[in-house]
Amino acid sequence: MDIHRGRLIDHIHLRTKDLAATRTFYAALLGALNIEVVADDSHLQADELWIDAADDKTPAPTHVHLAFQAASREEVDRVWQIALAAGGKDNGAPGERPYHPGYYAGFLWDPDGNNIEVVFHGPADRSAESVVVTFAQPSAP
Repeated sequence: MDIHRGRLIDHIHLRTKDLAATRTFYAALLGALNIEVVADDSHLQADELWIDAADDKTPAPTHVHLAFQAASREEVDRVWQIALAAGGKDNGAPGERPYHPGYYAGFLWDPDGNNIEVVFHGPADRSAESVVVTFAQPSAP
């Protein structure tokens, strides 16, 4: 079995106070970025991202900044609008940012107050689309 992963983070686990609203938001945002989302009544999973509901052991939702890469400025604009319509709140409309030349991003608050960014860094060549992890078959005893 092969899985594809990114370059730095193994996974991110968020806790939400409203799983249904959070599922709607991330399914729209990630779907617009062509990232597959798997969800059921207890969680949402997309590549390295795992989201489930806060519970008695962890009652508070998380608060982090997550940035998702887009393929173009137009994709930033489109995804930002889709995520806004899916329950996100404006935290900075798409536009140039001073972080480096060509940095174009839009920011939203997700239903739990996480700062979500959609960013395009400008034209670039990548060495690979993703890292492919192939699991070894266990040896027979």
